[in-house]
Amino acid sequence: MKRINPYLLIFFIAAIMFTHSLGNVSLFDWDEINFAESAREMIETGNYMRVQINYEPFWEKPPLFFWMQVTSMQLFGVNEWAARLPNALCGIATLLVLFAIGKRLQNERFAYWWVLLYAGTFLPHLYFKSGIIDPWFNLFIFLGIYFLSRYLQPLVSTDKQEKKHLYFSALFTGLSVLTKGPVGLLVVVLTYVLFFFLAKRRLRLTFADIIKWGIGVVLVAMIWFGLEILQHGWWFVEEFVRYQIRLAKTKDAGHGGFFLYHFVVLLIGCFPASWLIFKPKTSIEKNDSYPVFRMMMISSLIVILVVFTLVRTKIVHYSSFAYLPIGYLAAQTMDGLMAGRFRMHGWQRWALLLTGIVWALLFIALPLLGNHIDWLKPLLKNDAFALANLEADVEWKKIFILPGLLFAFSVIESFILFKQHRYQQALALLLISCALSMQVLLTVFVPRIEKYSQHAAIEFYKTLQGKDVYVRSLGFKSYAPYFYSRVKPGQRPESKDMEWLLCGPVDKPTYFVSKITRKEKILEEHGERLIVLYEKNGFVFYQRK
Repeated sequence: MKRINPYLLIFFIAAIMFTHSLGNVSLFDWDEINFAESAREMIETGNYMRVQINYEPFWEKPPLFFWMQVTSMQLFGVNEWAARLPNALCGIATLLVLFAIGKRLQNERFAYWWVLLYAGTFLPHLYFKSGIIDPWFNLFIFLGIYFLSRYLQPLVSTDKQEKKHLYFSALFTGLSVLTKGPVGLLVVVLTYVLFFFLAKRRLRLTFADIIKWGIGVVLVAMIWFGLEILQHGWWFVEEFVRYQIRLAKTKDAGHGGFFLYHFVVLLIGCFPASWLIFKPKTSIEKNDSYPVFRMMMISSLIVILVVFTLVRTKIVHYSSFAYLPIGYLAAQTMDGLMAGRFRMHGWQRWALLLTGIVWALLFIALPLLGNHIDWLKPLLKNDAFALANLEADVEWKKIFILPGLLFAFSVIESFILFKQHRYQQALALLLISCALSMQVLLTVFVPRIEKYSQHAAIEFYKTLQGKDVYVRSLGFKSYAPYFYSRVKPGQRPESKDMEWLLCGPVDKPTYFVSKITRKEKILEEHGERLIVLYEKNGFVFYQRK
């Protein structure tokens, strides 16, 4: 029987996992809707060089990811599926890249485990079904580091050093800058600096290498930054740089967090890979033919944890690059376990069991609480908006508890198998269960959760599509009015002042949406000019008289 091509097999399975049900839930505020709206406005205006929100300059991100979304929307229409498709494709590409690199670094068995670990780890799986920038950003940084390691590897081996690897590193690092900004360059540079000091041998780039690499990164980044400066001067780029500095120095609105925020996120969110990066001190390095890449991965993980622990704005996305080194180090641990070079720590088995049980309880709790929504009301008695959210009409079937129970069984069974040192069966069971559980979470649970949160507002915005009106959120930040009302350039009032929309001589029907907690104050200040249309699930909908 002819053997199935592993690349075709991975492509087929990844395509099923990451593309199905992409559009069965609305985009979420802020980031998903923000990015999709910027892509939509590019299509509306034909201005593909400058990122916009509400047809005003949006200097927080470069345009590469938006160009991907624009291409997808032009092929498949302006919708959730098209907005998320670029990351689904990134998921397919990432798994294929990991397999190719894993096979080259060690062997095909290791490559398969690396792919399965990454696909079966919760947060990476979730991100590939989202509409945010980070999956492509992380892949470009990873490839920048990988090709840099390939350029340095010949210094400790018999491999031939090739300049093309240095240039590939510069290319992908430059693409990371075009995707999300200078943080991509910072991560690669700091990874190399830390690697330089940690490596037992003084592995270093020559001054000429650094210059060539730097020029390459700049040339790629200038594809957009250079053209923007030539066309519009320095203003847009200066605002972009100021924004990056502000994120590092201050807590962005709604995005604060405790000091060890990212450590907790990665340990719990990267289950089960996160607990497998810890290993006995024996033998992995001795059996590793490519120590430069391993040290680069360790260095990059340390850099991410240190840098984003120090950065005051705490967002889950910020540490998402860490998923890649975590996946690699976990795969190396598993390879050592299955080769019999060492045995798993007892505390690791318990950590996997307890973290898995926490996730299983979450999967069980969601449908259980959905069927007994009144249980939550005493806990939320001081939050009128949350209480009103719970009034949404959402159907939760009792059978939805079954996936959580099956996941709990799989976690317990894998614990027993780990204890018996049957590592291959234990990890295969755990990872497949994790991947299937994420599919259930994203396709069955998340659409129902969304109905409690933003669905009523988005439902209202959709009724205004194609109408020549003004529509804004009032008292809270949201990009949903722009994307779901399909606001046209002419529907943005010349005055940027919300006061004009509330009190001025508006020339079109004007609508507002607020949370129920703001209703009393809004009517006290503007009641003579606003009509309350209706209330639903915590939102209040108004029209100017």
